[in-house]
Amino acid sequence: MTDLFGDSASPALALARKWRPRAFADLKGQEHVVQALSNALTQGRLHHAYLLTGTRGVGKTTLARILAKCLNCETGVTATPCGVCSACTQIDAGRFVDLLELDAASNTGVDNMREVLDNAQYAPTVGRYKVYIIDEVHMLSKPAFNSMLKTLEEPPAHIKFILATTDPQKIPVTVLSRCLQFNLKPMSPALVAQHLGVVLAAENVTSEPAALSLLARAAAGSMRDALSLADQAIAYGGGSVEAAAVEAMLGTVRRDYLFDLLDALAARDADAVLDQARQLSEHGIAFDATLQDLGNLLAQLAMRLHTPDTPDSGLDGERMQTAVAALDAETVQLYYQIALNGRRDLPFAPDEYSGFCMTLLRMLAFAPGSGDTPPARPPASNTRPLRQPEPAASAPRRAEPDIPQAQAAEPVASAAPPALRAVQLDAREPVPRTAWDWLAVVADLRLGGMAKMLADHCELVTQTDTSVTLRVGEADKHLLDRAYQDKLVSALRDKHGAALNVNFEIGAAAEQTPQQVRSRVKQARHAEAVAAIESDPFVRELVDQLGGQIDASTIQPTGEHP
Repeated sequence: MTDLFGDSASPALALARKWRPRAFADLKGQEHVVQALSNALTQGRLHHAYLLTGTRGVGKTTLARILAKCLNCETGVTATPCGVCSACTQIDAGRFVDLLELDAASNTGVDNMREVLDNAQYAPTVGRYKVYIIDEVHMLSKPAFNSMLKTLEEPPAHIKFILATTDPQKIPVTVLSRCLQFNLKPMSPALVAQHLGVVLAAENVTSEPAALSLLARAAAGSMRDALSLADQAIAYGGGSVEAAAVEAMLGTVRRDYLFDLLDALAARDADAVLDQARQLSEHGIAFDATLQDLGNLLAQLAMRLHTPDTPDSGLDGERMQTAVAALDAETVQLYYQIALNGRRDLPFAPDEYSGFCMTLLRMLAFAPGSGDTPPARPPASNTRPLRQPEPAASAPRRAEPDIPQAQAAEPVASAAPPALRAVQLDAREPVPRTAWDWLAVVADLRLGGMAKMLADHCELVTQTDTSVTLRVGEADKHLLDRAYQDKLVSALRDKHGAALNVNFEIGAAAEQTPQQVRSRVKQARHAEAVAAIESDPFVRELVDQLGGQIDASTIQPTGEHP
């Protein structure tokens, strides 16, 4: 009977152990450290203590063992140990007498350290140097550090210390100052996926590039974790590594689901967005992982929007291009921030599903251009006298004020004052049209950020069959940045014809901009709310009896928030 890699009587080594680097040339992603150590070994500039830092699984202990071989190889101190002499083979097997490895996480006390260092004064038994590898050195107690410090200050010539840690900030500065420190970097997903492909090919295991990418992202920069996950994926997939099986094993979200979700968000389709949430729930996919992967995809999308020349990954390049065309940079940034906050707040939600749905609905609610704009010409019937409540027969009751919608002012379409400056954009063939309701036009445009702000501060001055003229007041002329103009013009042409000619001018203070109309509507609603409160019999009685005052600034019309 055989297992995946051979006879079950002699089970195969785990990939992380079998493919552990044995020389500097085998280390991946740590060229900056390898070069420095290789030069030091070649030139004979050896230090008595080295500190290797970095996250888990990036090769700290592996590098320490390779350095021990370099120092004790029978061919001499070298950056390329032979790997076949007695010293090299014994170090690889963990049986070299002069190599002492200490796990500081389980040997934290001063007595443990003194016991180890008591032998430091004696010469090596078989090797050239006596090498101490102390893993997770930051776990040592303060007395243990003090005990080691004396040896670090005046080390015997035959002693080399190699310290490894994931948290160098916890190491006393007195120890740090006596070590050469090298920081090992997390490996990029591309490098991890490439190395996994080489390993699996050598193991005669078939694999899909998409599956390797999933494993590499899940490893989070750790090659050891990636190899362990690959072992798990081989077992899960019955001898092969396929994307669908890896997704199921990791509980990650398929990229197709994420792109479908982005499509629904871009279309402002709440039903489709919630349907995607239901599908994810039915497939048993963790919502925390979904928001993490969505944030990662949005980050890639933002980079693509700002650097269009970024090469496609080849796996989902077509869908990425579709998302780039559907979303602007402001919206992507907003979605990214909401995804981060939604993931942070997920433990506080009533349940994960509702928390996830609320995060998606928040993206829809706060997307640029999704806010409600007051209508420019509400029907006359919407304006009616305030309803005065009937006096109560017994104790006075507080009446709820009925606040009507105020009418917005009509956009001005008459001739404008002479312009101080005009920005002319070329025209094409005429486009017949009816008179515009500028407030409604702006509300219908899909704009965000500064381009939306520019539209809100523009006043429609003139309009013909071939062109429109928009005026910006002196105080807002800084909004006339060419990039913002181009976005506004592009949105207008998308809605009202590619031949539209748009002129911008700076003139007298604009009074019929969407922003000013909304401001006047808000002021009118506030004034009516104040009047309703002041005329309320219950409120009047309280004021008269208690000598109170009404603070108008604290009154908010129904449906509005401070």
